Amino acid sequence: MKRTVYLWNLMIRDSTNSGLFTRTLDLYSCMLRTGLHGNDFTFPLVLKACSNTNSLSDATKVHSHTFLLGFQAHVFVQTALLDMYSKCHHLPSSRKVFDEMPVRTVVSWNSIISAYCRSFLFHEATLLLREMRLLGLDLSSITFLSFLSTHPILLRQGLSIHCCVFKLGLLNTYDHIPLANAVMSMYIRYGQVHEARAILDSMHEISVVSWSTIIGGYVDTGNVDKAFSMFNIMRTISTINSDFVVFINLIKGCAKQGSLMAASLLHSLIFKCGCENKDPLDNLLLGMYAKCGDLISARKVFDMALVKTVFLWTSIIGGYTHMGYPAEALLLFKKLLKTAIKPNGATLATILSACADLGSLDMGKEIEEYILSNGFQSDRQVQTSLIHMFSKCGSIDKAISVFERISDKDLAAWSSMINGYAIHGMAEEALGLFHKMLEIKEIKPDAVVFTSILLACSHVGLVEDGLTFFKSMQKDFGIVPSVEHYMCLVDLLGRAGQFELALKTIRVMPVKLQAQVWAPFLSACTKHCNLELGELAARKLLYMNPGSHGNYVLMANLYTSMGKWKEAAVTRSLMIDRGLVKAPGWSQVEINGSVHVFIAGDRSHTQSIDIYKKLEEINLKLAEAGYVPETDTVIHDLEREEKEEALKVHSERLAIAFGLISTEAGSTLRIMKNHRTCVDCHSALKFISKITGRHLIVRDGSRFHHFESGTCTCKDFW
Repeated sequence: MKRTVYLWNLMIRDSTNSGLFTRTLDLYSCMLRTGLHGNDFTFPLVLKACSNTNSLSDATKVHSHTFLLGFQAHVFVQTALLDMYSKCHHLPSSRKVFDEMPVRTVVSWNSIISAYCRSFLFHEATLLLREMRLLGLDLSSITFLSFLSTHPILLRQGLSIHCCVFKLGLLNTYDHIPLANAVMSMYIRYGQVHEARAILDSMHEISVVSWSTIIGGYVDTGNVDKAFSMFNIMRTISTINSDFVVFINLIKGCAKQGSLMAASLLHSLIFKCGCENKDPLDNLLLGMYAKCGDLISARKVFDMALVKTVFLWTSIIGGYTHMGYPAEALLLFKKLLKTAIKPNGATLATILSACADLGSLDMGKEIEEYILSNGFQSDRQVQTSLIHMFSKCGSIDKAISVFERISDKDLAAWSSMINGYAIHGMAEEALGLFHKMLEIKEIKPDAVVFTSILLACSHVGLVEDGLTFFKSMQKDFGIVPSVEHYMCLVDLLGRAGQFELALKTIRVMPVKLQAQVWAPFLSACTKHCNLELGELAARKLLYMNPGSHGNYVLMANLYTSMGKWKEAAVTRSLMIDRGLVKAPGWSQVEINGSVHVFIAGDRSHTQSIDIYKKLEEINLKLAEAGYVPETDTVIHDLEREEKEEALKVHSERLAIAFGLISTEAGSTLRIMKNHRTCVDCHSALKFISKITGRHLIVRDGSRFHHFESGTCTCKDFW
């Protein structure tokens, strides 16, 4: 039986309403081949399919069909044509159709205004709006939604729209809710939540979207308590059930606030509403608990998720990484690789960060192989993370290799490489790369880049260069100095012995930032044995941040360096009395993919006997080579022989001894430690590199040291 136009229209309508737009176009083509033509019901549906497939070629064919069939005066069809050209980003054709329409309805005017707004031509859209008013046409909420929803309007333009709709009474009509929500969103976009709240309070009927909008506004502006207050009001006075968006905003609020109590209560409510185990809530809940510092709950959310997406895997791996558990993050990544789920770029960037934190070069190399064999060579985020990982794992040459193979380098790639040079004490290379980056017009340095530049200057004592860059970032690039910039500058000036200028820098900086910069100043005082200024810095630190054990340690080290054992003991007693515990110093070395950790005097290792035997052998060779222990660095008041014995078993020496018995002669050893290397160990490691013929790369709490042939790249300036 031959189908009629009516039957074809039913099929075209069903496919269009189902979102099967390509099928709609196929059905229309089939209908034409039967010798039938579309009518005023067919063309709007087919034109909608053209706009959704962005098929301008099909659209022009349909337009010609409407012309040949005499639909030029049909308002419904012409409006559909206008709208289609607009959504296919062909505004001139939209305007031509509009101008040639013999009769225009409010819908036609709304469509052309929407077309201009969609093309970000706010002025032209406003002129059309004025023309509508002059013609006496009724303006509807849909007319203004085009301005508020499609175009990123300026605040003053948004205020004008609000005034206009208020005067026309459109915010109080039965269909006012979408328009009111759009006005609220406009105010929230500019941080004016109180204005948005006033609109909400004036609404006769409030939808769940309205509540979500205002709650999200409070969260975005940092007023999380108010967001929860609005949520409670919603539950009290509204019969509307909370939807995903409301919960998503509240989860973001908990994560921003870091309140574990609020997070737990919210999770309970989500569970009660039956929304648990639904994507993306699982992912957001996991991230919320991680931000609140509760990895146990985050892991429970992960383990209980019915479907573990790559995003969920990335979130849990990221949680362990950012909370300082890189080893656990690596175990999870290995578990992920055994599943059918493939890591994405974000997953790889996250796990590379874990490798960097752990100092696991072997694992980092395995991940690089995975990256190269799975087509992530062009992913700049992944490549930048590789640069960071290799730099932090002590393989600066590999970092340079990755950087050079990136064809289209963005700011993050340049910044990562500059930072790599900086932490390895390669200031000349860091500054050279920075100047090379400035030659690229499209790239403008940010605050992070300047932190790396100042760090590079600090590590080698380039005072004049550091001061020049500090001034340049403010004057030439409009960057307001952060606490990181001030810390680098004070550290640079203090290490160079320019205490007067360092003090001047501290006094002119914002008071709220001063607490952190006194620490590098105190370290510099210890280095230069300046007791008077050191005690000043110590008093400032203990007043501003009495709960930090590191401040007491710095103060005790100052007294120890001056031989004031009584004062050092009193300082340590103060720390103990306040319940503060210093984190023990440790060093680690990676051998064949396994990380081995040592603390001072450690005998817990399974190869402890061989380690100490090797250490004794090294100590004998050190004495023969002319090494003299610098016992002044020992923080306790002991006899000289006791001090020398204490120095011999520092954690980095144990790690090196283990590395020497576990690797082939001549191979490089990479040691990572959590504290700054002491003066005596620094001296000993120079001798060890010479007598063993090894390249020793040590990453301490602040930088890298490359010991080779009896010298260190820091040139004893650290």
